[in-house]
Amino acid sequence: MDMLNRLKSAVSSALPGNPLSRDFDTHSQTASGGPGMLWRIYNGVKRTTKQEASIFLLEKKDLERYSRRDRERILESMRRGVSQLTRLRHPKILSVIQPLEESRETLAFATEPVFASLANVLGNHDNITPIPKDLNDYELYEVEMRHGLLQVIEGITFLHNDAKIMHHNICPESIMLNKNGSWKLAGFDFCLLNKNPSEQAHLVNDRAKPVYEFIEWDSECPPIAQPNLDYLAPEYAITMTCSPASDMYSLGVVIYSLFNNGKPLFECHSQLSTFQKNAEELRNFRSTLLGSIPQELRDYVKLMLNIEASVRPAPEQFAKISFFEDVGSMTLQYMDTLFQRQNLEKSQFFKGLPKILAKFPTRVNQQRILPALYNECVNNNMIPFVLPSILLVAEQSTEREYITLILPQLIPLFKIKDPIQVSLIFLQNMNLLLSKTPQQDIKAHVLPMINQALESNNPQIQELCLGIIPTFAELVEYTSLKNSLVPRIKKLCLTTSVLAVRVNCLLCLGQMLEYMDKWFVLDEILPLLPKIPTKEPAVLMSILGIYKVAFSHEKLGMTKDIMSNKILPFLIPICMDNGLNLAQFNAYMTLVKEMLCKVETEQRTKLEQLEQMKQEQKYQFIIKACLLYSDLI
Repeated sequence: MDMLNRLKSAVSSALPGNPLSRDFDTHSQTASGGPGMLWRIYNGVKRTTKQEASIFLLEKKDLERYSRRDRERILESMRRGVSQLTRLRHPKILSVIQPLEESRETLAFATEPVFASLANVLGNHDNITPIPKDLNDYELYEVEMRHGLLQVIEGITFLHNDAKIMHHNICPESIMLNKNGSWKLAGFDFCLLNKNPSEQAHLVNDRAKPVYEFIEWDSECPPIAQPNLDYLAPEYAITMTCSPASDMYSLGVVIYSLFNNGKPLFECHSQLSTFQKNAEELRNFRSTLLGSIPQELRDYVKLMLNIEASVRPAPEQFAKISFFEDVGSMTLQYMDTLFQRQNLEKSQFFKGLPKILAKFPTRVNQQRILPALYNECVNNNMIPFVLPSILLVAEQSTEREYITLILPQLIPLFKIKDPIQVSLIFLQNMNLLLSKTPQQDIKAHVLPMINQALESNNPQIQELCLGIIPTFAELVEYTSLKNSLVPRIKKLCLTTSVLAVRVNCLLCLGQMLEYMDKWFVLDEILPLLPKIPTKEPAVLMSILGIYKVAFSHEKLGMTKDIMSNKILPFLIPICMDNGLNLAQFNAYMTLVKEMLCKVETEQRTKLEQLEQMKQEQKYQFIIKACLLYSDLI
């Protein structure tokens, strides 16, 4: 068996194409990234666990324009980048699910789900066919830029302070936006490792300054096998040195490009001579170049782009500036750290969250907020705190977005009975649910939740449900109203021992009459009223209300036979009930008189018509007799 597996593995790796196809189903291309945008990024699913992933694929045929030696240089840098990325573990560094594998035609590895590279988002769609609609229409909002930069800074801080690594190629192609919109560092193809011996670092209590080897940019080497010149620090041309501050210069250019339609400060077109010239120009840097950058960020970016590396702020200092202290980026930052928080602290945060989300762009709420809220739903006690925010995003979303992004997550929550606040919140937002949920899902999931509330043992839930049902009754399919909703309300009305619930049942039915047809009211609603087991004034007045609507509504109405044989014989004795006060007695008598008047009027009209018909028949008989007599004469 072992031999067979080894043979299968050897055959698979020798086959052309995607070497990860054994373990992953690969779907449509979503993005591209890395040096020269060579990595094509596809949606994927791991076969064994059904875990979502992104498949990074580099096709060697894309390198055919290079010499064999240059091709190997490029491939070697790509292999090294993936290898280094695989070894690093940090929330702000792209997470590798499956290490690099190589076939005769491709290199491939799998990561957490990726939406796009920052380069793609800024308009560079090289090596993507076709361009996904979501990417083509993508717009970065300022709140995303603020928080995204903060995430990148956190990743750089980890690299410099903990991993003792210089990234050495921070640029839009090396920053990935994952499925939830978080910005992650990747692209470690040219990273520099600390050359300072660990023994020396130990001797000075781990405070020894890291030493990084300077690697000169080589015009004879393919540009995509070297750091991107447009984002490289000027010291590479002027003093022939590098340091962690060089990464901060690169980040400064990334910030510049964010606010300038994706264009870097200088474009070198992979020409070393142009880079050297641009580096010299930095000596006379003009602040006017930063005009499109927000005011509160401008001075710091100017320091980051300073020709003197020592002037540039360290990442941990830069993270503390006021630009990152707005409510939006602080909210997104808090969402990133939910797993560290206690439930009490989180519940307080979630109470105020809807006010903040109301000001966020819908896509940010869908992409950045919803996944974190869904994660909290594994704890039933947290659901009442996150559900208002989920429903707020549902309200902002289109019907299609609601059906794909929100409804599947709500369906399991519809079944939750404890805590009761979950049902209460759903009932309070029933108009939203019924207006956006497809009819088949209303039948399958929403109506059972309403039925569950009616059948609950909690009078508070029952009362709220009965009070809300009339507000959305017109949105409920009529067969469901007749066969599911009304029978449960009738049953609850007859069986409950709580006066308020019984009264609310009657009020609910009264308000729903206009959505029913005449014969359903006559056959199912009116016969219920004499069966009500108690005769408190509140119950009697609710009964009176139903009769008044059924009597006066133009669509409904009652026949004189039903009024005289069934309704009046029930209503007249109620008028004598000792529990009724004068106003209530008068109200009953008014309806009784109106019904009697209608019965009298309709019956008199009927009798008059019959009398007239008899007279006409008698007259016709006389005429016929006269005509017959005249014929005989």
